[in-house]
Amino acid sequence: QVQLIESGGGMVQAGGSLRLSCVVSGRTISSSAMGWLRQAPGKEREFVATINSDGSTYYRDSVKGRFTISRDNAKNTVFLQMDSLKPEDTAVYYCTASESRLWIQRMSTRNAYYGQGTQVTVSS
Repeated sequence: QVQLIESGGGMVQAGGSLRLSCVVSGRTISSSAMGWLRQAPGKEREFVATINSDGSTYYRDSVKGRFTISRDNAKNTVFLQMDSLKPEDTAVYYCTASESRLWIQRMSTRNAYYGQGTQVTVSS
């Protein structure tokens, strides 16, 4: 059974930083595309960042230069470093594993796994 467990969320003031972690069990992530999605209250879930098996990364425009996705295959863990946080970054953040970073970017649920989410709240 594949499980993705996120941690690291919390409440922070605007301009602050948080580091999210996602530990995966039941599946080796080394050959997987991994990513982060988020869903703000009253809004649809949206793509945030993805990292391919070769280490290449992709971000939504609004987080470029502020967020950094990384992976530690030995620990089967993916990270999202979030700096210069803004109130509009407030959302539940979900970790996802997929066969393709394009599927993650396109929000495809095909052969995808998701965590339960971790709340990030940024106050102004």
